[in-house]
Amino acid sequence: MDALRLSERLSELARRHEVPGASIAVLAGGAVTEAACGTLNRATGVEATTDSLFQIGSITKVYTATVVMRLAERGDLALDEPVVSYLPEFAVADPDTTKQVTVRHLLAHTSGIDGDHFADTGRGDDCLERYVETLAEVRQNHALGATMSYCNAGYAVLGRLIERVTGKTWDAALAELLIEPLGLTHTVTLPEEALRFRAAIGHVGKPGEEPQPAPIWGLMRSAGPAGLICARAADVIGFARMHLDAGVAPDGARLLEAESVAAMQQPQVAVPDRWTLGDHWGLGWILFNWAGRPVYGHDGNTIGQSAFLRIVPDANIAIALLTNGGRPGDLYQDIYRELLGELADLEIPRRPEPPAEPVETDLSRYVGRYERAAALIEVTERDGRLELTVTSTGPLADLMPEPVQRLTLTAVDATEHLFVTRPEGAETWMPVVFFALPDGGRYVHFGARATAKVG
Repeated sequence: MDALRLSERLSELARRHEVPGASIAVLAGGAVTEAACGTLNRATGVEATTDSLFQIGSITKVYTATVVMRLAERGDLALDEPVVSYLPEFAVADPDTTKQVTVRHLLAHTSGIDGDHFADTGRGDDCLERYVETLAEVRQNHALGATMSYCNAGYAVLGRLIERVTGKTWDAALAELLIEPLGLTHTVTLPEEALRFRAAIGHVGKPGEEPQPAPIWGLMRSAGPAGLICARAADVIGFARMHLDAGVAPDGARLLEAESVAAMQQPQVAVPDRWTLGDHWGLGWILFNWAGRPVYGHDGNTIGQSAFLRIVPDANIAIALLTNGGRPGDLYQDIYRELLGELADLEIPRRPEPPAEPVETDLSRYVGRYERAAALIEVTERDGRLELTVTSTGPLADLMPEPVQRLTLTAVDATEHLFVTRPEGAETWMPVVFFALPDGGRYVHFGARATAKVG
């Protein structure tokens, strides 16, 4: 790849989508090309460089999943054993889930546990132990194994499980079992470690306003295994490369057996909304099928920071994009579409858009109140269209510039119960899918979460 051309294109697209700073690394032809643009912090004017650290958010989950797979290979745990076999103190509100939920359920987001339970249990090394104690009253989004709903809480539990079987904090176990063997010199989990490097802060703002530095830098430490890794883009590619190389580190050491690497890429559950991210979830990885070709990866979002990782195994290509505000989803769409078309002759499927002719469907069946731990979603009918009002609740709501979001839905496919919406200022349409489970429960799948209809 031409590094100068990559840098120029990244800068151009970042300006277009009001992204304050971005960093990208591309593995193609066996070599890694890097570029960065913009600023890490508009308040200080510090320049973004390829060595700068960004918060990779939920891409962290695949690192946690990889450590779990290493421990499974060592015989320290088994994927299909109940979590209580290793953490007897673990409990959620539903007693059957408490007894039966397995490590595999947590890895694949099929536990049904209401996943956006963010509890700040302090900065101490016991934060995950204390977090698990807070789960006792957390309810189910859906029955165990019934469908897929994104679950941050499950990955915090996996982090505590790692601590129990290794005798180390999640941070230390991650460093010992993954970060250090891969030579990821610019990958950290704690803010005091990030201070050794140039580190980005997130930027937030209302639509139409220039993004400004977020009021806080990061999430609570108990969210670590679900989303607190900070890294440069090239380090994210270093992690991806190990998976592309069937578990082998750069020095030739085997970190995972090829069978475990392959198992992580095997579908575990279909995603009701197969358009926003992938159509299936694996063990940690999001799984995509683009033009009949397998692709896997993950996205990450923290407070004003977003990250994207995509891996195309049949072309030996991986791309990591890290950003700190603006409209990162639109930037991702533009630059990945160009790069993958050029390097892999691969076209990213277009998301559904409003049809040329209106779709006739009975809107009344979707109207109602849907609720989960961090969100209340009210669906109303107005002038022949559905309107979605999403009210963020819980500890993170106060950090959002707009805790209440109002979206107008356009019907796309009555059979699929598929609608689309586009937030103010965005270019990319977002799917919204309504569906029902065999037990009769009705749901809306939006933002990778299944939210149950409660009224």
